[in-house]
Amino acid sequence: MEPTTKTRASREGGVTLIETMIAAIILLIGVIAIMRLMGVAIAQNLSQGDVQTRVSEYAEDKMEQLLALSFTDGTTNTTVFPPTSTGGNGLGGIMAANATVGGTNISSPVSGYSDYLDISGNLLTNSTGAYYERVWSISTDSTATLKTITVTSAATDATLVAAPTTTLVCLMSKIP
Repeated sequence: MEPTTKTRASREGGVTLIETMIAAIILLIGVIAIMRLMGVAIAQNLSQGDVQTRVSEYAEDKMEQLLALSFTDGTTNTTVFPPTSTGGNGLGGIMAANATVGGTNISSPVSGYSDYLDISGNLLTNSTGAYYERVWSISTDSTATLKTITVTSAATDATLVAAPTTTLVCLMSKIP
């Protein structure tokens, strides 16, 4: 027996307005949760990117400052700005072959080979209130005519997920 048109129409009933509204509400809750998560991720990435850029910039600044010194400079104080001609270590002065001064371990800075910056990049006299830290070392080769300058810069803020760090290495030769 063939169903009548009226019976067939009642069986093929579509989605009701209430079902559609419930589905839309569930979808909307999911979209809102994802949008909040995206907002947090975007803010975190923006912050990390800005801090990493500054860390790299501050490492470059220190490297340029050190490269401006003469090969045998042993007195310029580069831990202050502008650098003073006395009271510092410069590039270690006249160094023996295979010698190293300073250090690049952020956890244990060597006095005279480290400096600190606040969140705006202003040089500080000590680590109190520091947001960025820079450390550097100078090493000579076996002939004492080539110095390797290594600068490490890092953000020291404990609230960062992963504190960005940059290390730069440059060579300076003594022209006889």
